[in-house]
Amino acid sequence: MRIGLIADTHMPFRGTTLWNEVDEAFEGVDLVIHAGDIVHPSVLDRIEQIAPVLAARGNNDVGIVDHRIRDLQWLDRDGKSLVAVHDTEPESQAIADVERIYLGGRHADVIVTGHTHFERLDFRDGVLQINPGSATLPHLQSYRLGTVGILEWGPAGLDVRIQRLGHSPGLANPGIEYRFSAATGVLRLG
Repeated sequence: MRIGLIADTHMPFRGTTLWNEVDEAFEGVDLVIHAGDIVHPSVLDRIEQIAPVLAARGNNDVGIVDHRIRDLQWLDRDGKSLVAVHDTEPESQAIADVERIYLGGRHADVIVTGHTHFERLDFRDGVLQINPGSATLPHLQSYRLGTVGILEWGPAGLDVRIQRLGHSPGLANPGIEYRFSAATGVLRLG
């Protein structure tokens, strides 16, 4: 299963969209998980043109009623559990605390978050933490191309990459690309 990961789109924003780059990045995905701060359900409608979508409710999504949005989105496959939750700050806190405070005491093998607008990929205590960053407001800078994630989830394990969507005219993308392979246990830049 190939899953596109996106967060903190905060759209529609000034009537502009950046979907061509997201379409390219998510080509061939089976599912897209949005880790919150969607702002308007039309964003999910647009993502569903790529693949089915599940979304975690962000702090800017309060009041949105949409069957695709939940506070926590759980996905179980091949004996592993993935959860999408918008905010687990500080992201560096102990995994046991994240599970207790944010996941109702339930264990997850993969935790997908958003909120910070900074991409993060970490493997610790047997848990893969992924924050794809913001696709549209990376590092809380101005509206520009940011980052998304791609998670490959199969019987052999998990592989994930955080990738930049490119650069906006006159605005550099501050995102950092990461890769992780469960087969090797190696986390690396680029």
